[in-house]
Amino acid sequence: MAKIPRNVIDEVRNSVDIGDVIGRYVQLHQAGKNLIGLCPFHDEKTPSFSVNEEKQFFYCFGCHRSGNVFQFLMELKHIDFVDAVKEIANDSNIEIPEQYVNTSPKPLNNETQQLLKLHDKAAKLYHHILINTPAGQSALNYLRKRGMSDELIDQFGLGYAPDQRILKPFFEQQKIDYQLLRKSGLFSENQQGELRDRFVERVMYPIKNGQGQVIAFSGRLLTNETDLPKYLNSPETPIFNKRRTLFNFDIARKSARKNGKLYLFEGFMDVISAFGAGVTNGIASMGTSFTEEQVAIIGRATSQLDICYDGDEPGQNAIDRAISLVNDHRSKQLQVKVVQLPAGIDPDEYVQKYGAKQFSAYLVNKEETTVEFYLRFLKNGKNLDNQSELMSYLNQALKVIAQVDAPLEEDMYLQQLASEFNLDRQTLRTQINQLRQQLGFNQRQQVTRQVPTQTQEYRQPVQGELKLSRTELAEQLLLRYMLYDREVWMHVTADSDFHFAHEKYQTLYLLAASYFSENGAYSTADFLDYLDKSDLQGTLGQIEHLNVDQQVDMRAIDDCINIITEQTPLAAQIADKQAQLKEANSLHNTELATQLTIELVKLLKQQQRLKTEETN
Repeated sequence: MAKIPRNVIDEVRNSVDIGDVIGRYVQLHQAGKNLIGLCPFHDEKTPSFSVNEEKQFFYCFGCHRSGNVFQFLMELKHIDFVDAVKEIANDSNIEIPEQYVNTSPKPLNNETQQLLKLHDKAAKLYHHILINTPAGQSALNYLRKRGMSDELIDQFGLGYAPDQRILKPFFEQQKIDYQLLRKSGLFSENQQGELRDRFVERVMYPIKNGQGQVIAFSGRLLTNETDLPKYLNSPETPIFNKRRTLFNFDIARKSARKNGKLYLFEGFMDVISAFGAGVTNGIASMGTSFTEEQVAIIGRATSQLDICYDGDEPGQNAIDRAISLVNDHRSKQLQVKVVQLPAGIDPDEYVQKYGAKQFSAYLVNKEETTVEFYLRFLKNGKNLDNQSELMSYLNQALKVIAQVDAPLEEDMYLQQLASEFNLDRQTLRTQINQLRQQLGFNQRQQVTRQVPTQTQEYRQPVQGELKLSRTELAEQLLLRYMLYDREVWMHVTADSDFHFAHEKYQTLYLLAASYFSENGAYSTADFLDYLDKSDLQGTLGQIEHLNVDQQVDMRAIDDCINIITEQTPLAAQIADKQAQLKEANSLHNTELATQLTIELVKLLKQQQRLKTEETN
């Protein structure tokens, strides 16, 4: 198997954002310029894992692992470099020539790549028909009437499947394999095995996976005057599992890193309308009930989910089911809140009626905890003027409050109940304590969880902080400037006798020289591929996180060189001479001790002179 060429590796690595890839496995949040999360490589409670999207590398301040997207997959999945490159290439639909990969067994997911290409072509065709043909004009008018701008239509790749069944002849003209068409879900099949376009006279909503690749469609009829279903989704295929798919998740996940939450809407149009209003972190399930698999996916992407369903009875029941599903899920790190719209109006209609600015403000101002939601929801269908039904409601409400962890929050809800129904708050508290004993709560269990703010600037944890000697700090600073500034590089390398004091920095220096002989400009993610050893990758991660002045001061560069080439060797000589003197005294060798003392004094004077020159 031939070595994969550097240009192919670069193409594959540059085809993805490292934050997107790592975000599939680690819950990341924006902190200053970087993304942070809990390190997947060692146990920790305080996030010390940092991802730099600008430079496309990660570094953990706790265990000091570092690398680019390939090294992350290699470390996480225990695979080799070639397999990591192949996995990223497969995600990005990039074909690696066969001579560079092991072709036995058959390349992984070759069928998957073909199906992804098929759906991409279908999406582009449907979009073209919508935007550029008379056949799509009625659908285009419908979308614009619903408040869709041309920018939103392009953003989501909306399209139209006309009454003429054009997709099958389109693919036949390209000689696409019949069996592949059967598996795509884009066609229905009769008893004779004949294929026909599944989607006809429908506005087409492309459904994408987490990497932004089209994997399915949902088609909406333009008219409700038919017995056909309003929405028709693609069937499940090798690339589409509706229980594991969330509309707009590829975009919303990135937005969630900055604002710390996702909004769960009921429909695609709600998500798109919210997007047009500036709410880019909205998602929707696939026309089915919210699933446990989707909860798990959301939990890996963010720490808070705001459920934004209609305020009518079906919407409230759906909110109840969604909350229960999250609470029942084995992962308890996802905090749930509720934003309930007025009854009879959905987000799409709200935006059209009141405008984008008011909708965004509504999402912020009307956010409530799950306890607040249940104190209202549990009243549905009850006659609270009836003593028995009132007692039933109060018992249910107290069971909800009993799970609240924060004493202040609990007191607020009890005060609310006491005021609303003219009850004694202490009596309610006594009832709460009895309920906790009956329900077996040894300690309070949170319904709404507090999460740390993600707007604070990230700081290196003290626990994982490396204590560097004066020499090592000088070596790291010098390498940092050498990698990013050609003038500094030429200044240092002009001295052919220059040598770093520690082997790892000398090795990085030599590897960098090899790197620059093949590459014009420096790239952190690219240079990491030159480092085979994880300790060198970790050291480079430390160097990249140094807080340095962008303006190069050549006097500071010379100071670093002086520490490395003169002061450090001198300090080593002094330590060695002191050890020899100690041994001579222990052997009562007066003559040798006298000679060593004279030599030591000379070295100490030389050291003092260098320090004086440095301060001047």
